[in-house]
Amino acid sequence: MNIPELDAQDREDMALLVTGKESALNSIMDRHAGPLFGFLYRFVRDEDAAQDLAQETFVRVFQNRSQFDSDHLFSTWLFTIGANLARNHLRSKSRRPEDSLEAKPDDDGLSFGDTLVAPGDTPEVHAQRMEQQKAVRDAVAALPDDLREAVLLCELEERSISEAACILSTTGKAVESRLYRARLKLRLCLAKWLS
Repeated sequence: MNIPELDAQDREDMALLVTGKESALNSIMDRHAGPLFGFLYRFVRDEDAAQDLAQETFVRVFQNRSQFDSDHLFSTWLFTIGANLARNHLRSKSRRPEDSLEAKPDDDGLSFGDTLVAPGDTPEVHAQRMEQQKAVRDAVAALPDDLREAVLLCELEERSISEAACILSTTGKAVESRLYRARLKLRLCLAKWLS
């Protein structure tokens, strides 16, 4: 589905939601839950927290449904709410120690699909690809929050500079600057893989 069609459906469903047709939220969630969860997971690097934040984002959409401005893309509004909740979560997490003193297993964010070998790959090629993917994930995760947010939105979510600026409550120039600085840092961290 292309962006104009998706946006038209979002506007229609938000209009229905405002008039009290709560089932319209299910349609919105069907279209946006996956991309929103993926964004939040890469943002906070915790699957349970990302799931909670995605649910809270949709709760906020429902609670603030009358505040949606139909002159803007719904997805921009949705991701703005999610990004704000994720920032608050990370701030809150940095102020308090871990809840458990038990050692946690090292979660490198791999899913079952990531462990499958592509047809024709040798075990060495597969291992190298896995190592490279982990290096990229780790390098992005190590970026300062403002740079990581710009990379996640523009590179991984494929949002435009102006849409990312709206989500991050900043200017397009600031997003461009963050992307430039993030790419420089990533090139340095990933020099081994870029040669």
